Amino acid sequence: MHKLKFFIVLFLAACLAIIPVEQLCASAAETEKYYIGGMTAGFMLAADGAEVIGLTEVAAEDGLHRPAEEAGIRIGDTLVAADGIRVKTISDLNAALERSGGRTVVFTVRRKGDTAQAEIAPVRDKKSGKYKIGVLIRDTLAGIGTVTYINKQTYRFGALGHDVCDENKNSLGIAEAKVYLCSVIGVNRGIRGKAGELRGLFMNDVPLGKAEKVCKTGLYGNFDRNYDFSHCKLAEIAPLAEATIGKAVIYSTVDGTCPQEYEINIVKVDAANRENKNFVIKVTDERLIAETGGIVQGMSGSPIVQEGKLIGAVTHVFLNDPTRGYGIGIENMLAE
Repeated sequence: MHKLKFFIVLFLAACLAIIPVEQLCASAAETEKYYIGGMTAGFMLAADGAEVIGLTEVAAEDGLHRPAEEAGIRIGDTLVAADGIRVKTISDLNAALERSGGRTVVFTVRRKGDTAQAEIAPVRDKKSGKYKIGVLIRDTLAGIGTVTYINKQTYRFGALGHDVCDENKNSLGIAEAKVYLCSVIGVNRGIRGKAGELRGLFMNDVPLGKAEKVCKTGLYGNFDRNYDFSHCKLAEIAPLAEATIGKAVIYSTVDGTCPQEYEINIVKVDAANRENKNFVIKVTDERLIAETGGIVQGMSGSPIVQEGKLIGAVTHVFLNDPTRGYGIGIENMLAE
């Protein structure tokens, strides 16, 4: 009897061993379910440092000075440390300047991904009595975009489908982002040569989650588990290899807080593209065209669904034709 049991165990083990591990993983991924997003979200982004948005003069007792500019600081630079002490907020910077007492401070400066050091001697402002270096800075950014998906099992979410940029199209490094539900209260329609945009009102009492990763394919983090998912559809994902030219839909919010389904056509699939432009899409839904002119800023991240499966997200609009735009493959977002 013991020998029979031993034989059965070995036989079962041998059967299991012939199933490739990759096949088991693929099967698990195929059955994973995702809530389709489409809700507009307001992102309060904490910049990873004090970003310089302007250079000014400091009026001291002995005249006007421009310490930061003379030290080579430029608009768009981010001050991340002062004498080796981390600078994350405006308050951190002001504290570092007061500690200096007017002595030269060695700042660590981040510029387009690279870091360098700059020596700046703060000057006492004759009106306020505080030490200044002649910069206008910000430590937070705000914007709106669209949530693409929420994993039903883990509540991990992805949004936007592209990187976060400032007004000068410079990619930004973000420390963290608080995410709130955003009510769309108006639309500046897109016209040929000028992108439109959604106008939204942050609902600070309705948190959607928190993002802790920002990269070239979007914002990622943990969604609020208390969110009411009853209106959200569930879908499996489909890789770019399954996407086809033809009809599809996107989910976007262009009024209020409820996502709506809109018809589009996928006119091109480019799995090899490395710039978040795996699809070329065309809006065919007359309702959306009437309301927005097509794709507008704030719709980035709108999920693209084909044959009931989530295949990607809207990322960009064609300036010469707002009914056309680009999309990223969902597998490239999930890879992050």
